Amino acid sequence: MAKTSSDIGLVGLAVMGQNLALNIADHGFQISVYNRTTEKTEKFVAENPGTRGVVVGTRTLKEFVGSIAKPRKIVILVQAGKGTDAVIDGLTPLLAPGDIVIDGGNSLWTDTIRREKACGGKGLRFIGSGVSGGEEGARFGPSLMPGGDFGAWLELKPIWEAIAAKVDAATGRPIEGATPGKPVVGGVPCTAYIGANGAGHYVKMVHNGIEYGDMQMISEAYALMKGLLGIRPAEMSAIFAEWKKGTLDSFLIEITAEILKQRDPVTKRPFVDVVLDAAGQKGTGKWTSTNALDMGVPAPTIAEAVFARCISAIKDERVAASRILRGPSKKYRGSRKALVAAIHDALYCSKICSYAQGFQLMRTAAQDFGWKLNFGKIAQIWRGGCIIRAAFLQKITEAYARKPDLANLLLDPYFNRTFKSAQANWRRVVALAAECGVPAPTFSASLAYYDGYRSARLPANLLQAQRDFFGAHTYERVDQPRGRFFHLDWPDPKRPQLAV
Repeated sequence: MAKTSSDIGLVGLAVMGQNLALNIADHGFQISVYNRTTEKTEKFVAENPGTRGVVVGTRTLKEFVGSIAKPRKIVILVQAGKGTDAVIDGLTPLLAPGDIVIDGGNSLWTDTIRREKACGGKGLRFIGSGVSGGEEGARFGPSLMPGGDFGAWLELKPIWEAIAAKVDAATGRPIEGATPGKPVVGGVPCTAYIGANGAGHYVKMVHNGIEYGDMQMISEAYALMKGLLGIRPAEMSAIFAEWKKGTLDSFLIEITAEILKQRDPVTKRPFVDVVLDAAGQKGTGKWTSTNALDMGVPAPTIAEAVFARCISAIKDERVAASRILRGPSKKYRGSRKALVAAIHDALYCSKICSYAQGFQLMRTAAQDFGWKLNFGKIAQIWRGGCIIRAAFLQKITEAYARKPDLANLLLDPYFNRTFKSAQANWRRVVALAAECGVPAPTFSASLAYYDGYRSARLPANLLQAQRDFFGAHTYERVDQPRGRFFHLDWPDPKRPQLAV
């Protein structure tokens, strides 16, 4: 039986909005929905007859707002940017002080800071919530990363915890098996309050940057097995399926195994062989890399993953270049089993470095923006629902439980042991990729990051001397305290010097 007023409202009935609305309804919350195109609202309600009385379709914004219990909670799931601003502008005159606006799109965190400030000036409370997991996650349990007004979060919390993905309390592994009308019961919800203003969307952005890295690293493992060993997709599927049983257990490894065994319905060839090698992107990986540069945080693995998509996109240019540019003729002649094991280790070590970079980025942002980020909690809520969900995240959770102020994941005892046992294989794979001409940018960038981070002295001393020579940019000395700067009165190289 329908309530007089809905518990929550949702604007935007594209696929993500529809699935999130059904997820909310499955958990017993009455939800009002609105879409700018009325026909889409009517079709959505008609196609889900089992939700009648729980999902309330509305034709106008005024009707929509009036159908929700006060203080109203309204989720916006429309295209990020101008679309989100337009919806907020349309809602604002209809809302009352204390109402809660929740942006669940992939918004830039600086936009979220701006929107929260603007809404606060009108007496409204604002939450910017990252929502990860794609269409399937939205329907049966996403990872949710809310930031903004803490009091508003406490009111939203029962709904967000109900609809979030769940993991087993003992193992940290996702609890699966949800079906329409029958959600998962029990377990630890993959959501938690992230921090003030734009913190939620910032953490979601870093999640997406890490996702770019994960996908590219897996693709490089595929390319190495194909290019160096000639392994066919179906055989490779079995290798990835085996990897899923161990330390590399993750959603992306799982779907990679599924993709590699898929046959194209038209040609009957391996599906992966008929897919064009030109990758798209929506910009969040670029945001992560740009922000890392802005804040001076090294995140080379994530940046190389973005650049790899960029170089893939110039397909015609690459085809033309392949007829002109020549690489090495060396072929791998060693053990297939040994190299597959080495590629596994290279993938795992590179993955650790990529996540270390992401958490370093969040650590710096927390300092710059005054956020109190709980890194162990962030790792916890990424264990289920989101695209990067992986058994590996339990190790990160444990690392921050051991040392909440851990400077870098590389320094954690577990990850340190991993590098000691696996880095020989990692180095072998990176060297072999270079010798045989197989591009492995994220494997290589991760190894360079590891070697750079563990180096007590880098060649930046020469770089600083160069900067002082040509631009009088000054330098610090090893025999003086940090923070004291000096300049050498360099002789003019064009003026002859008197012999002494």
